Amino acid sequence: MSSNLFDLSGKVAIITGCNTGLGQGMALGLACAGCHIVGVNRRSADETQKRVEAQGVKFLSLQTELGNTAAFSSIIQQAEEHFGNIDILINNAGTIRRENALEFTEKDWDDVIDVNLKSVFFLSQAFARACITKKRRGKIINIASMLSFQGGIRVPSYTASKSGVLGLTRLLANEWASRGINVNAIAPGYMATNNTEALRNDPERSREILARIPAGEWGTPDDIAGAAIFLASDASNYVQGHTLAVDGGWLAR
Repeated sequence: MSSNLFDLSGKVAIITGCNTGLGQGMALGLACAGCHIVGVNRRSADETQKRVEAQGVKFLSLQTELGNTAAFSSIIQQAEEHFGNIDILINNAGTIRRENALEFTEKDWDDVIDVNLKSVFFLSQAFARACITKKRRGKIINIASMLSFQGGIRVPSYTASKSGVLGLTRLLANEWASRGINVNAIAPGYMATNNTEALRNDPERSREILARIPAGEWGTPDDIAGAAIFLASDASNYVQGHTLAVDGGWLAR
């Protein structure tokens, strides 16, 4: 047994959507554990890069639209050419559209499903193929949601996508555990990020949400880092197909 099960020194993690919010928090957490980071974002991740590199590890920035699956093989190839190996994939990038189900448009459905679910599967597929070809162990961490367990309101495509992430995590674990690839997910609770800005700015909804959280406060990106380190490290080698809620007790209430 390793003397430090949570040590990620020399490991390389691809993290989508790490320019802000939860993705940035996980990138910094893994960097503090010694992991190099490949950041895949729609826009610049300069702030994340500076903060990651301040931990003494390397950061490779790649920019692409995650709705375009044609770019996924290139992401894996560029990461491997730069670092020589890839050990971890965190499918964090996500988007949301809010509207009553009766008025919800096909475009808002497709835009969310393409990023939140379709990209998770096909980037995981590209990562797993690389791991299996090179006969190396891999860790995949998907980012689910409280709405993987609950219905929510006014976010039909988001709820569908995050319910899909939970199921997909189980399916991929079933298929890939025997190939040395761990597939798990983290379900963040109500976090202070861009996606929840509308809720936090609505006094009534914010009060309702906080009243149900036993911890009594919104989570922060820092709160997710420990779970990401655990699922990326040797400490979780026998954890497969699990979705870990980091929710301040929301689901226990």
